[in-house]
Amino acid sequence: MDYGSRILIIRPGKNAIEDHFDVVSELQHSLRSRGKTAEIEVADGWLPESGEVSYTRQQEPLGLGHAVWCARHLVGNEPFVVILPDDFIVGAPSCLQQMISSYANVGGNVVAIMEVPLEDIQRYGAIVPGAADKRLIEVKGLVEKPSPNLAPSRYAIIGRYILLPEVFKHLERHELGASGEIQITDALAYLVGKAPFHGCLFEGERFDCGDRIGYLKANLSVALNRSDVGPELASFVRSLSKRL
Repeated sequence: MDYGSRILIIRPGKNAIEDHFDVVSELQHSLRSRGKTAEIEVADGWLPESGEVSYTRQQEPLGLGHAVWCARHLVGNEPFVVILPDDFIVGAPSCLQQMISSYANVGGNVVAIMEVPLEDIQRYGAIVPGAADKRLIEVKGLVEKPSPNLAPSRYAIIGRYILLPEVFKHLERHELGASGEIQITDALAYLVGKAPFHGCLFEGERFDCGDRIGYLKANLSVALNRSDVGPELASFVRSLSKRL
């Protein structure tokens, strides 16, 4: 599996995302003219190599399954990784690294899972769990956004997937599922039993950045762990807590 190439699926009008991963000539010129060598290294050091990032558009908001299907020609006939950016996960090793280690041992499809309160399972895809080997759980089935009284487990699928290309055969049917959208969970259900399928109960902290509070918590958590701003921010947070 090649983890070097990246495909970003964006919707129309989101050109700022493409620009974010590109060189900003004006910024580089400004930093060089002021002798900001360290800042130039920070600005350039994380940029992907030329041609390393590809873009495709989801022209209609038809669900996550449809968004993944839009990348079919770029992915080709290879296993691939899906990352949902609004699921921000902090861990060491990273959630994806944990999944890759599991994939190296069992192959097939691997999804990230976490236990959630039963009343919250209706917000997620849930797995029907099978045999467990430490933090790796066999997937016997999947249910998209089940009601709490019908949920097969409290194991929710979180926005990290390692998938076999066979999933595209089911996504191309464009069958509508929960919320009237093309759901990736429904397509994955067809693959259960046809290839190894496991849930990786990852170690780490997950923030839902699609939620305003989750987004704020993620920024605060990351900032507190930075050596350059963490100590001062921690002092400020402590001062705030005294006012509550």
